[in-house]
Amino acid sequence: MITKNTKKHNLPFRRVRRQGPTMADIAFDAQKIAFAPISFQAALALRNLGILDFLNASPSDDKTIAKRLKLSLYAVQTLLENGVALDIVSLQNGKYSLTKTGWFLLCDPMTRANMDFVNDICYLGMYSLQESLTKGKPTGLKVFGKWKTVYEGLSKLPAKNRKSWFAFDHFYSDIAFPEILPLVFELAPKRVMDIGANTGKWAKKCLDYDKNVTLMLVDLPGQLNVAKKNLKKYGRRAEFYPRNVLDNKTVLPKGADAVLMSQFLDCFSEEQIVAILKKVKAAAHKDTCIYILEPLWDRQEYKASTFCLNHTSLYFTNIANGNSKMYSYEQLVNCVKKAGLKVEKAFDGVGRFAYTLLRCRK
Repeated sequence: MITKNTKKHNLPFRRVRRQGPTMADIAFDAQKIAFAPISFQAALALRNLGILDFLNASPSDDKTIAKRLKLSLYAVQTLLENGVALDIVSLQNGKYSLTKTGWFLLCDPMTRANMDFVNDICYLGMYSLQESLTKGKPTGLKVFGKWKTVYEGLSKLPAKNRKSWFAFDHFYSDIAFPEILPLVFELAPKRVMDIGANTGKWAKKCLDYDKNVTLMLVDLPGQLNVAKKNLKKYGRRAEFYPRNVLDNKTVLPKGADAVLMSQFLDCFSEEQIVAILKKVKAAAHKDTCIYILEPLWDRQEYKASTFCLNHTSLYFTNIANGNSKMYSYEQLVNCVKKAGLKVEKAFDGVGRFAYTLLRCRK
C-alpha cells in the first residue's frame, strides 16, 4: 500500500494485467451447460449408489468399491471418471477421494433437498420448458397428472415424489421460522391467519410459541386435511378455512390481528398477487399487521442463493402453475402498493437463506 511517506524510487512499479478467463475456460463453461442433464444424473448416481458415502469413510480404488457395493467394475469406473470431471471426486495414486464438492452433495441438507426435488419433481417435465414459456401453462405437470397446478395434485403425487416436494418446501420454510416468530409476535396478536398453511408446520410453531394464540389456517381442502391431523392436539386453537384464493368469489375470514403469507405469494403471478392482497386487505381491520415472507432473489448475500432462486422460478414455469416466479424486492413491493397496502417495515437477512419479511398495513 502506498502511503504519504513512501518514496517512489523505492517502489519497483510494474503494471500487472488482470487475468480473465481464457477461451479454453469459456469453452469448458459452455460444455458444462451442454452436458448439464447428464452431469446431474451422474452425480445423483454417485450419491444414491453409495459411492460418495463409501469414499467419505476413506479413499479407495475402483475395484474395492465395486466389490464392496456389489456393482460392476464398469459402472463404478464410468461414474468415478465422470466424478473426477465434475470435481466430485479426485484421483491420486490409483485411489479416489471425496472432494469438498462431493462432500456437499452427500452431506449438505440444502444440496440434498435441491437434488431430490429437481430429480423427483422437475427433471422429466423440464423437457417441455420452452412450451411452458410460450403457452404460459405448466406443461411439464402432465408427467404426474391432469391438473391445472401442482397444488391441486400434491396429495395425489406418488409417495417418493411427494416426499421430495415437501422436503424441499419445508427445508426452506424451517430455516426462517425461528427468526420470524418473535417478529410476528412482537405486537402480541391474539388471532393469526396463516394463508397457504400447507401441512400446518408454521401454525404449529405459532401455537407452541404463544399458548394463548389462535391460528386461522387457510388453504385448499387437500392440504388442510393433512394439517388437521397434524394439529389435532391443539383443539379449538386451530381453526380451518378451506379456501381457493384464486376464486374471485372467495372471501377470507375476518378477525385476524396478524396475517402471514410465508413463501406463498411466489406461487402466483403479479396480477394474482394483487388480487390476493386485496382479499387480505378486505379481511383486515385497521390494526391488522400483514406479514409477507419471501426469499427475494435480489436481496441475497451469496451467489449460490441467487442461483437457486432463479432456477426455482423455472420450476414454477414448467411444473407448478406456469406463471409465477421468485420475485425481486421492487416487484413484490409494487404488488403491495397496487393492492392498496403500504410496507411499514422490511426485515432483511432473515434465516440462513436471506429471507425478507415485509410488515404491511392498510
